[in-house]
Amino acid sequence: MYQQLFVMQIESSVLYLTAASIGFFHTLLGPDHYLPFIVISKARKWSLWKTNLITFVCGVGHVASSVLIGFVGIFFGVAVNKLTPIEASRGSVAAWLMIAFGLVYFIWGIRKAYKKKEHTHEHVHEDGTIHVHKHTHFVEHAHVHERKSIKELTPWILFTIFIFGPCEPFIPLLLYPAAQNNIFDIALVTIIFSSVTIGTMMLIVTTSLFGFKILPKVNIERFMHAIAGATIFLCGISIQFLGL
Repeated sequence: MYQQLFVMQIESSVLYLTAASIGFFHTLLGPDHYLPFIVISKARKWSLWKTNLITFVCGVGHVASSVLIGFVGIFFGVAVNKLTPIEASRGSVAAWLMIAFGLVYFIWGIRKAYKKKEHTHEHVHEDGTIHVHKHTHFVEHAHVHERKSIKELTPWILFTIFIFGPCEPFIPLLLYPAAQNNIFDIALVTIIFSSVTIGTMMLIVTTSLFGFKILPKVNIERFMHAIAGATIFLCGISIQFLGL
C-alpha cells in the first residue's frame, strides 16, 4: 500500500513538473505570446504597470479558453484527439486576426509617421519679409478622437486575439489525470500550467522592456507604430504558415 502511494506521488510530481516545463517552453518558444505586448508598449509608451496588466489579462484569456475546452471535453468524455482539431482551428483564427491587426496597424503607423514628419513653410509678408516656420501635420491637424479611439481599442483587440489563441500542449496534459478521475491532479495541473504560462509572458515582457532602456537610443520613435504593426503581422505569418 505504501509502495503504491509512493509510486502515485512520484507520478504526480512528474506530471506537475511536466506541466510547468511545457507551460514555460510553450511560451518562450512562441514569440506571439510576448512580442505584441513589447512592441505595442514601446509604441504607445505604456507604463510597465499598464503593460503587465494588459499582458496578464490577455494571458488569462489565452489560457482560460483552452481550460474551458479541456474541461468540457473531460465532462462529456470527449477523447483528447477529438479536441485537438478544435484547438488547431482556433489557432488559425488567432493567426489571421493577428495578421489583419498587424497589417492595419502597420498602415496606420506609416500614415502617422508621415504626418509626424517635420517640414517647413515659407510665408511672404506685404513688406517682402520671408518668414519660415517648422510645421508638423501630426501635432496641428491630427484628429484627437481618432487617436483616442485607437488607443482604447488596442488592448481589446489584443485580448480578442489571445482568447482565440490556443494552448495546444495543455489538452494532452489533462489526459493522464482525467483517465484516472483524479480531480485534484486535474486542478493542480491546470493551476501550474496557467501560472507558469502567464508568469513567463509577463517575465519576458518586463525583462525586454528593461533591456530596451539600457540599449543605445536610436531615433526611430516616429516609426514605432509602423514597426509594432509589422512585428505583429510577422508573428501572425509565422504562426499561420511556419507553424511557430
